[in-house]
Amino acid sequence: MIDDPAAEARHAEKMQRIQAARRDMMASKTGEKGLLIVHTGPGKGKSTAAFGMAVRAMGHGMKVGIVQFVKGAMTTGERAIFDAFPDLVSFCPMGEGFTWDTQDRARDIAVARTAWDEVRRMIADPAIAMVIADELNIVLRYGYLPVEEVVAAVMDRAPMKHVVVTGRNAPPSLIDAADLVTEMTQVKHPFRGGIKAQAGIEF
Repeated sequence: MIDDPAAEARHAEKMQRIQAARRDMMASKTGEKGLLIVHTGPGKGKSTAAFGMAVRAMGHGMKVGIVQFVKGAMTTGERAIFDAFPDLVSFCPMGEGFTWDTQDRARDIAVARTAWDEVRRMIADPAIAMVIADELNIVLRYGYLPVEEVVAAVMDRAPMKHVVVTGRNAPPSLIDAADLVTEMTQVKHPFRGGIKAQAGIEF
């Protein structure tokens, strides 16, 4: 509790200045467009953030398409939730695991191509407002898809189509093309302390 009236008055004056500046700044932002969003970096939370955006879009009645590269061999909590809303989200886990699990590069490339074809279909579908290509950066890093093809396709989308790409090691050309890039930084992770991946947290 503040007992100093002068301090309270200074605080109120400062907040009024900040409010006015924020109001002026927001008034100058009148543009609207579909965004290319990239979540990358070594920290946890890239897919989680993208799925949060999907839920937010669904809350506004927007249809969302989600394609998972790499992932798909296990049951996840997000799939159970998204599958409960078939009119608002199309959730497609199309991966078969990491390359060190599959140990079949030719098949990894073929699976990545099939998943990418589904992403392109969703991007072309005018009914879908947001497309999430989960872990696409991983297959780009391993050279399973040409980066140039991916960047060209996401740039050639409808003006109001949102595309979200997740995964470590986003290629520089994708970062350059993006409207919003967030890099997740790992500070601490329970896995390094011997804690396994847990339901509700990692999947």
